[in-house]
Amino acid sequence: MDIALLGGTGDIGEGLALRWAYDTNHTVIVGSRDAGKAEQKAEEYETELDSRGQEVDIAGLSNEDATARADVVVAAVPAYHLTDTVEAVADHLDDAILVSPAVGMKRDEDGFHYNRPGVGSVTELAAQAVPEDTPVVGAFHNLAAGRLANLDAELDWDTIVVGDDGDAKDTVSELAEGIEGLRALDGGPLSNAAEVEGLTPLLINVARHNDGLHDLGVRFQ
Repeated sequence: MDIALLGGTGDIGEGLALRWAYDTNHTVIVGSRDAGKAEQKAEEYETELDSRGQEVDIAGLSNEDATARADVVVAAVPAYHLTDTVEAVADHLDDAILVSPAVGMKRDEDGFHYNRPGVGSVTELAAQAVPEDTPVVGAFHNLAAGRLANLDAELDWDTIVVGDDGDAKDTVSELAEGIEGLRALDGGPLSNAAEVEGLTPLLINVARHNDGLHDLGVRFQ
């Protein structure tokens, strides 16, 4: 399967790109508004994987070109760039699934807080920006990007997958579980996305105030 990571030069994009390229046989495509930056980061990821005995070709393209080549498109961009990014590639989505891991947060002197948009969740913002027939799935919201990108680190995390299209959710869940140590759990329809996204600022606050929990994730038992 061909996976495009829009904003694949950022923290969560880097982690997902490295893990999918290392743990699976899927084709990884790094996207960016700047194709040159995407190509440079793709080469860096290839070098990292080569140092671990994994020879993988990772393309670096503009977001639009990356989207046109993909079966699954992950909008790995901050929440405040999500709508603009999705609208810019909407004409290139074709039959692809769009995945949103973005979480809107605000910070004050007390810590991080979920910044819930008027439509209900950031994932639902993504759903408003795509063509009507494009399935949207929310996933990977609560992953610590630093640990995800560290291939020496073992993962023992769950990711909650939400969406209204059952087949699309199944596809994204299978992709998630291709990453060693990651388990996908069905969180129900898109209308449940806010509850999932709201876990992220909680995890950050707990990690900030407790030693040894810098790369905190979630595991349901």
